[in-house]
Amino acid sequence: MKKIFLSLLFLVFLGVSSLQAQTQHYPIVKGFGGIYEVPDATERPDPTLEYKILVDLISGAEDPKAINRYVDNVARLMNLHGLAGVPKDRLHVKVVVHGGAIFSLLNDKNYKDRYDVENPNLKVFDALKEAGADILVCGQSMVVRKLSKEDLWPGVEVAHSMLTTATTYVPQGYVMLRF
Repeated sequence: MKKIFLSLLFLVFLGVSSLQAQTQHYPIVKGFGGIYEVPDATERPDPTLEYKILVDLISGAEDPKAINRYVDNVARLMNLHGLAGVPKDRLHVKVVVHGGAIFSLLNDKNYKDRYDVENPNLKVFDALKEAGADILVCGQSMVVRKLSKEDLWPGVEVAHSMLTTATTYVPQGYVMLRF
């Protein structure tokens, strides 16, 4: 009986240990984009490289009361590199928001007028900016949707367009990802 009890106790300990191994990490973007360590991964980012990433953020939130999962995915992208040992100063991320994602950038007043809740994405954008990401909005998308810079989160910069931002940064070695 004692051996059975000790065996069960050992199995419970193993279960708790494996749950603890699945703790989310936030090495670069604090509080958002939680990621997990994968000890068996042999393909990992190289901490000695410079990473230049241009994110084409076009997808809007499925539920306006929740954080747009694609905004959070930018945080995940940065945290994945950080967890692999890439220093923050070697990670150059530019996010250009346009299309349906543009409403994720509305300031609280305008978001509340549109969706009846405060904008849950603003804290993520604050954390992304604090982590070193540049957040831009497509000026063409703003014009089409009749938005001004004052309607948006104050940390955003206005780009002429997503298209010209891509043609400016891709030749400079930025990899473009679309969310």
